[in-house]
Amino acid sequence: MPSPELIRLLVLLAVANGVPLLAQKLLGRRYAYPVDGDYHFVDGRPLFGRAKTLRGVAGAIAASTAAAPLIGLSWRIGLLVGAAAMAGDLFSSFLKRRLGCAPSTPLIGLDQIPESLFPLLVCVVPLSLTAVDIILGVALFFVGDLLISRLLYAFDLRDRPY
Repeated sequence: MPSPELIRLLVLLAVANGVPLLAQKLLGRRYAYPVDGDYHFVDGRPLFGRAKTLRGVAGAIAASTAAAPLIGLSWRIGLLVGAAAMAGDLFSSFLKRRLGCAPSTPLIGLDQIPESLFPLLVCVVPLSLTAVDIILGVALFFVGDLLISRLLYAFDLRDRPY
C-alpha cells in the first residue's frame, strides 16, 4: 500500500507532466520557445527537440509548486518535484534524440522512468522515502502513465497513445 506521501508525490507528478500537454493544447505554438534554443549536439541532432519548450518546463514547475500546498506538501517540495520531473523528461528526450527518435516518439520505459525516478530521488531525505517507496512510485507512475496516455489520446490531448 503506498504511503500518503507517495500518493501526494504521484499527484504532483501528474500535475507536472500534465501542464505542458494542456499548455500545448490551449496555446498551440504561442510562447513555445524550445528549451535547447534549436541548438544541436555534437552528433548533429537537436539537444532535446522543439517539443520541449520553456513554456512547458516553466508551467510544470509553477503548477507543481502551486499544487503542493493544496495537497499538504511544502511549496518547496512542489518546486523540487516539478524541476526534477522536467529534468527527467529532458534527459529522456536527450537520449531519444541520440537514438535517432523523432520528437514525441513514444518509448515505453524511457518516457516514464526518469520522469518519476528523478523526483522521487530528490524527495528521499525531505519526505523520508524508502527504497520500496521509490520502486513502488516508479511502478505506479509507469502503469498510470500508460493508462492515462490512452485517455489523453481519446480526448485529443495527446497526439498518439502508447
